[in-house]
Amino acid sequence: MEPSDFEAVLDRTVAILTANLQASDTYHDQRVFEQHVRDMIRVAADGMGVTVSPSLHPHAFPDITVNGYGVEVKYTKKDTWLAVGNSIFEGMRGHDVRDIYIVFGKAGGEAEARWSKYEDCITHVRVSHAPRFVVQMEQDAPKLFDRLDVSYDEFWPLEAHEKMRHIRDYARGRLQEGERLWWMDEADVHSLPLQVRLYTRLSHTEKRVFRAEAAIISPKVCGSPWTPGGKYIDAALYLLTQHGVFCPQARDLFSAGSVALKSDPTRGGNYILRALLDIEDLMREAAKRLESALFVEYWGVDVPPDDRLVEWLRRADNYAPDWVPSEYLFLPEQGR
Repeated sequence: MEPSDFEAVLDRTVAILTANLQASDTYHDQRVFEQHVRDMIRVAADGMGVTVSPSLHPHAFPDITVNGYGVEVKYTKKDTWLAVGNSIFEGMRGHDVRDIYIVFGKAGGEAEARWSKYEDCITHVRVSHAPRFVVQMEQDAPKLFDRLDVSYDEFWPLEAHEKMRHIRDYARGRLQEGERLWWMDEADVHSLPLQVRLYTRLSHTEKRVFRAEAAIISPKVCGSPWTPGGKYIDAALYLLTQHGVFCPQARDLFSAGSVALKSDPTRGGNYILRALLDIEDLMREAAKRLESALFVEYWGVDVPPDDRLVEWLRRADNYAPDWVPSEYLFLPEQGR
């Protein structure tokens, strides 16, 4: 069966599905609709000698196979042609499937069914527990693979870390000022606790470790209150995206008296310097321990662990408005 023959079958299939969706709400159910798609493909292909088979596993991709072609079924009760699709990893993809199509049933508004080539209706990637394609059946919707600069046929056989490289580049290109990715590792195995924790309720030890990591990632904390984007925004976003920790008052991380006065009870002076001196050893440790992907994300470049403190000081000196962090922090003679 040539692609044009199979697409003719899909034309007949969605015409039948549309008529049935409009005639009866019997088919206004995800499971019922998927089975109905399978049945109507058989009807539309009657006499063509095709075999229409369901996937052998409920999580396999695609849902239906037809003589080497695949059909993934999407359904919504809403009046929209938008749906969250499958994982970009397609771990249970049938490798004997040549081309994959979407059959989408919309029960909301004027009920209708449509079909499309799979890669032609993928417009975006949404990340929850794993990156998933977003399906948009509107004809003028932009195609994701045009923006990835790679075709779907080239993309789907890639290893997970290669897929993630394309998706991260795409996601970074969409970030607005002050926004950060919360998923960065090669195979998207970064995980967060289910519950978001308040910074103020962490133990003293956790606060110090997290402050040290956030400070190393963001030398901008040494900046002025008028630093573009806010001097503490990267530090606060780091805690939220990497540890699921929410800090309502970002200044509490470094410049609040409750932090800065820990090492020296005398009021006044440079609070941020006091706070950093208090966690200097932890910052040294974090500079060696944290993943390279974090420095690429926040600094825009990968820096070898042994060079990170030098680079941090260079950046901090540029941010600091009226003091020089390199004159006080990570001094060689301290022997630490």
